[in-house]
Amino acid sequence: MKLGYFTACFTDSSLEALCEHAHSAGFDALEVAAWPGTTRDRTACHLDVTRLPERDADRVRGLFAAHDLTLSAISYYENNLHPDTRRRAEIHAHLRACVEAAARLGVRHVGTFVGRDPGLTVAANLALAERVLPPLVDFAAGHGVALVVENCPMEGWHPDGYPGNLAYSPELWEWMFGLGLHLNYDPSHLLWLGIDPVGALEWLAAGGFADRVGHVQAKDTRVLPAGRDRHGVFGRAIRGADPWRSGWWEYRMPGLGDVDWRGVVDALYRIGFDGVIAIEHEDPHWSGDDARVRHGLEYARRTLRPLLVA
Repeated sequence: MKLGYFTACFTDSSLEALCEHAHSAGFDALEVAAWPGTTRDRTACHLDVTRLPERDADRVRGLFAAHDLTLSAISYYENNLHPDTRRRAEIHAHLRACVEAAARLGVRHVGTFVGRDPGLTVAANLALAERVLPPLVDFAAGHGVALVVENCPMEGWHPDGYPGNLAYSPELWEWMFGLGLHLNYDPSHLLWLGIDPVGALEWLAAGGFADRVGHVQAKDTRVLPAGRDRHGVFGRAIRGADPWRSGWWEYRMPGLGDVDWRGVVDALYRIGFDGVIAIEHEDPHWSGDDARVRHGLEYARRTLRPLLVA
């Protein structure tokens, strides 16, 4: 396995600067953010996938080679079931552009979400997904690329804090595998949902789905029991201006939360995963400026690097 990070934590940095930092800091890979702009928090554009002629593709390949890095995925995490059909079409068009760029660069994975229309029932959303996602899967497969779906619930996308991305549980993973999608496994979300991160990996292997784990993101979660006692597992009912604050858990850097990283990495080895683990930095305590972000990444690197077999 290789260790890298997801570039969305550095909104204003160039791809050249990120490659230099990753190499000098001892990372092996980058998962590159490819939004068309900074559309919301934790988004960035480090690769303009709409303007990637072969000459620029050669430059990007050379940049990664010069810094001895792997480009593990080109990622654009948006709502593929957006209720506004015009906006949904824009999202799908940009996702296809990410696929085309990945194929041009020799990258096997494009990161995305399933999403959800919050005005429909879960059953209606699943039916919608079964209509609109297979053409995207086929488009990617035709370019030699797999769509890897992160299992983040995206609860802030739903007005009442319910899951806004229908890919948050092993039950839904099995459903999406049937559509040809793959998994970008992130244990942090499983922990606060009450799902055993190690048990989920073992379930994948037992069900014959181990090869569907195309990519891994490393983020931790710290549970705040006093907040859970106050708000319950559904989180704050009076959310105010920030729909992402549950009141009883928070994302942390690996090693600063409650995920059993030794158990997770061991389970990844046991199921045969040999790809990239990309640290996803969403720790509010190590945010605010690039220096603090770098320190947070370094803490995560020191936590995870000793667990990987050289």
